Amino acid sequence: MDSTHAPPSVACRIGWQSPAPVPEGYRFNPFLEATGGRLQAHGLDLAAFFEVGRSPAAGLPGDAMPSPLEIAFLPNIRAQVDAMDRCFRRAIEELGYPAPFHFAFASKANTAEEIVRSTLTAGAHHEMSSDVDVDIARRMIQAGLLPEDRMVIANGFKRPGSAYARNLRKLRREHPRVVPVLEDPSELESFAGSDVEFEFGIRFRKPREAGGGGDRDSRFGVDAAEAERLAARIDRRPGSRFVLLHAMLGSAGFNEAEFVEALEPGLELHARLGRSHPDLRFFDFGGGVPGRTTLDDAFDYDRFARLLLTKALEVCARHGTKPPALIGEFGRYTVSEHAAHLFRVIAIKANEGGPPWYLVDGSIMTSFPDTWALGEHFICLPLNHLDRSLMRVRLGGITCDRDDVYPPRGSGVPLFLPGLSAAELEHTPLYVGFFAVGAYQEMLGGVRGSKHCVLPEATELLIDDDGNGGFACDVVPGHTTEDVLHNLGYGRKARAGAPLTAAPVPLA
Repeated sequence: MDSTHAPPSVACRIGWQSPAPVPEGYRFNPFLEATGGRLQAHGLDLAAFFEVGRSPAAGLPGDAMPSPLEIAFLPNIRAQVDAMDRCFRRAIEELGYPAPFHFAFASKANTAEEIVRSTLTAGAHHEMSSDVDVDIARRMIQAGLLPEDRMVIANGFKRPGSAYARNLRKLRREHPRVVPVLEDPSELESFAGSDVEFEFGIRFRKPREAGGGGDRDSRFGVDAAEAERLAARIDRRPGSRFVLLHAMLGSAGFNEAEFVEALEPGLELHARLGRSHPDLRFFDFGGGVPGRTTLDDAFDYDRFARLLLTKALEVCARHGTKPPALIGEFGRYTVSEHAAHLFRVIAIKANEGGPPWYLVDGSIMTSFPDTWALGEHFICLPLNHLDRSLMRVRLGGITCDRDDVYPPRGSGVPLFLPGLSAAELEHTPLYVGFFAVGAYQEMLGGVRGSKHCVLPEATELLIDDDGNGGFACDVVPGHTTEDVLHNLGYGRKARAGAPLTAAPVPLA
């Protein structure tokens, strides 16, 4: 996950930025469009989900759905994988680059079964970081979704004796391409005495003096000198080979040229190590490639691919080594755009400090924790009444927390929504949606868990292709009050001698 965020300038676009109605046919981005005063997302009329007898498309619910409502549009995930693969294929062909590119999904961005399943069916390799992740990979193998030609790249702490290290050793007996990436020299001992061969990676921590951001203040990885020593230890160990150098930057705050510049020390180290370690063939540039969580379309993925391949060619030519196969670990990029969270505006209140409050029937801060924790911004648009005049407003959730607001406190980014009066809202429903929220937000807020101010989890629609040009949909019901109480322990019986309720304390 990104490690540094600052409140964006007013230039950050999260929605329509004018009081004028949205023009018919206006495209906000590649998957959001205004049609007939209503918002279409991935070709679906989102407001229709809340209307009786009206379905957004064949195969989707025709009954009115409850609000709030989460939408997961799974075809978008496969489209993202394919789009990045095509970017690198074009660059490889254009530059005559002699090694392949491999797309890996950074599963910590969203570990839900339908997400991992979608990335694997798109052909992605799998990156993970914890003990439970190993069992997720095992289930994908058993389901036939993680074939033997796919890498399982195991990041995260793997200290000797840990459950994660033990589980990785078991997984290697079931899958031939498990690649533990060592964060620390001691982790190599976690795999001592294995009865199977291992290919290892090493995570490189960029030196402080190198500049250009990166892992300079990181608890992960080793410096160049330690990487050289660790690589030698790996290759001396029977049944072990050093095959991968990982150079994670940990931030999506770079433009294309800055990103590649920050990776150059890692490429230099890979080229030097390649002279004495013939099995070293992968350069894993990690994550940090941004997803488009706002309407600012700044990062050029094609340019990034060309610049990175060009730099790899230059560095390897200087050192007389073969250019590496490249691995990217894409989390935010892969899953941001597939998810939307829809709310109904239930009240309008005057605001002495600025624009009026539009209150929604859920919580913003628990649905998108990065808005209050990091000042993050996401696309926010009305689902209906786009053909009306709009006005600048602030959104508020229904918790009693002052930070349950959008745009985040301290932000100067404007939010425009259709201008309705409180009286109109009584008979004219207004719905709003947050878009590109599919990375990290649900994992941080807790999947199927009880939330701040004990608000229940929303109903979720998992939308996929049906294989015949239409859609198929699974409905994951939201929490009931009993679900929330059970999660918090109110359904458990008291332990012997420990009553559920204490005796009342008399008032003085």
